[in-house]
Amino acid sequence: MTVAAIDLGAESGRVATVDFDGTKLHLDVAHRFTHSPVIADGVLRWDLNTLWDEVQAGLHLLDAGDTPIASLGVDTWGVDYGLLDSDGTLVDAPTCYRDPRNVRAMKHAIDKIGAETLYNATGVQLIAINTIFSLLADLRERPGRLTSATRLLMMPDVFHHLLSGSTSTEYTVASTSGLFDMQSGRWSETLLTRLGLPFDLMPEVLPPGTDIGPLLGNYTGSLRDCRVILPAAHDTASAVVGTPLSDPTAMFISSGTWSLAGVETANAVVTEGSRHANLTNEGGYGGTIRLLRNVMGLWILQNCRRQWAKEGLNLTYAEVADLAEQEPGLESVINPDDEDFLAPGDMPRRIQDYCQRMVIPIPQTVGAIARCVIDSLALSYRDVAEALTEVTGIAPRTINIVGGGASHALLSQLTADATGLPVRCGPVEATALGNAAVQLAALGELGGLADIRKIVAASADLVDYQPCGGYDWDSAASQLARLGAHDPVDSAPANASSDPPDT
Repeated sequence: MTVAAIDLGAESGRVATVDFDGTKLHLDVAHRFTHSPVIADGVLRWDLNTLWDEVQAGLHLLDAGDTPIASLGVDTWGVDYGLLDSDGTLVDAPTCYRDPRNVRAMKHAIDKIGAETLYNATGVQLIAINTIFSLLADLRERPGRLTSATRLLMMPDVFHHLLSGSTSTEYTVASTSGLFDMQSGRWSETLLTRLGLPFDLMPEVLPPGTDIGPLLGNYTGSLRDCRVILPAAHDTASAVVGTPLSDPTAMFISSGTWSLAGVETANAVVTEGSRHANLTNEGGYGGTIRLLRNVMGLWILQNCRRQWAKEGLNLTYAEVADLAEQEPGLESVINPDDEDFLAPGDMPRRIQDYCQRMVIPIPQTVGAIARCVIDSLALSYRDVAEALTEVTGIAPRTINIVGGGASHALLSQLTADATGLPVRCGPVEATALGNAAVQLAALGELGGLADIRKIVAASADLVDYQPCGGYDWDSAASQLARLGAHDPVDSAPANASSDPPDT
């Protein structure tokens, strides 16, 4: 059986078919594209028209094929959303989580009801990107946007609406909002009411694997009988489905623009310990919870590379990694989750300014800046592993890295070195495979998570890294702690800016 997976990340997208032959999954990417947010009306927004045009271009390529496609589903990044009016059309282009209004709104929410209240109501990590703060920014700064709306749809739901007419949301992506109570499994009406946000905007929540109807549109080829089935619509949830975890204690890292690092648990963990460790509970497939932390991820390197290209130095990611490998390790360590690095812009200069402010050796060359970022990410993963051990009482024995970062050999090796744990990398396309696997399970072709992961492991080329010595990771970890990495959020950052980010 063949299904289609539409996988939209915050920097690139792909439309792919996944064929299951009874033993392995075979992925064929029909269409890839890049995209980025743009500033419109003074707000950083997603270019939805371009995204939808690219999705349709991919679907028309699929429709021209000979093999019937039984179903399709969309996964995207979390937290962002669109608003429908009474006619079922979008009020405007969805805002991007990197818009600086969110930082101001988070400070207001913390001042109004407190960080502890916010966390305990949902079990979700306090971070400025959360949906709750974007909605609050609308309420405070652009109230007409909410008064024009009748329904909120998370980003994958926007595309499922365009594809099938659905006005529901999928559980795993709803769980990223900071508005969904992960213990009760319902929208937190109390939290919405206390912040003055309209509860009637919130949609019905459906589990992954739900068939939401036939594909709309004039398709006469491979897609003519296609159904739309909800995958685990948060891309990280799909990536974790597609992660061949080696044992129940294994830690996963979905490594891309963001790094989502955590473990699977049976129930949400909402305690003072999890709050102080700044861990978040997000919905997973098959009744699981993803207990994890958001780490800034390869976003910092992506922006460094863009800036170097603007300055005439066009380097591939592999060339940047080679330059970083030639530099001594742990010379400069930053907190990659500092608000300085959230918005797009001249990231090499921001890193240097941060190091100067924090009295850290300032990296001067491309290789030194890249090594600083890669070392700091590996240290952040170590910090997550230690926090998970403290909160759950179970130490991860291995780490599985999936996504684009799984092909970054230096980062993978340094992750093993920093944590002292063996690291297994792959598949790179775990998100698309996980998306498709949930559809195939809904169609009766695959069983539960254990069966899915067995099939994924058989379908992928996996690479292993063993920890090596050579650097003082303990001292570096102490320096990361000094920089305030992953401290619980009790107040908004002091460097909140009212200026739009650079593009």
